[in-house]
Amino acid sequence: MDSIIEYSPILIKGTITTIQLTLASAVLALTISFIVGLARFSRHRSVRAAAICYLEFFRGTSAIVQMFFMYYVLPLMGVHFSPLTAGILACGCNLGSYGSEVVRGAIQSVSRGQHEAALALNYTTYQRYRYVLIPQAIPVMIPTFSNLLIELMKLTAVASLITISDLTFMAQIIRVQTALTLEPFLVILVIYFIIATLLVQFTKLVERKFSKGRQVVSDGGR
Repeated sequence: MDSIIEYSPILIKGTITTIQLTLASAVLALTISFIVGLARFSRHRSVRAAAICYLEFFRGTSAIVQMFFMYYVLPLMGVHFSPLTAGILACGCNLGSYGSEVVRGAIQSVSRGQHEAALALNYTTYQRYRYVLIPQAIPVMIPTFSNLLIELMKLTAVASLITISDLTFMAQIIRVQTALTLEPFLVILVIYFIIATLLVQFTKLVERKFSKGRQVVSDGGR
């Protein structure tokens, strides 16, 4: 364990990198989730088709392969990303595809009466989604988004394969230099668990904030 304490600076650095990768990827994934999820309701067939193509591609291919493609293959086409940027893009785009289905399902769960009320008030499409549908759908999205956030944090572990100095990468360095296996990986397991716990607590706070004061509106027209 003395060796692990000696290598604690690089474990701290790896923890910071993992947190940065998780948060940046989460922001990208959340943005994509809403863009693609809402695009599924577009009146334009081409927009809906593009959203479905994106969804099926990123949901139907391996996140590791996507990461390798962005870091190793795109440079052959003249597109260069740093390891951290490639990791953020791969993780964000992959989880964003799953998140888009969460957005679509949550909006569809809003009662038909709410849709009809917005139309009766002559709301534009933007106003209907901005003031009626999305606010009611967000509390439905949050529990699933919480699970996806944890999955995203765990997905960042494979980013070490493209030389990102995250927790897993640092544990590998310690293993190679000290010949220890149990200790470094046990330590990063604990760190990953702590990060996951903090993320869960954060999403619970967000869920309480959006759910506070809201009442379930029953649709009498059903």
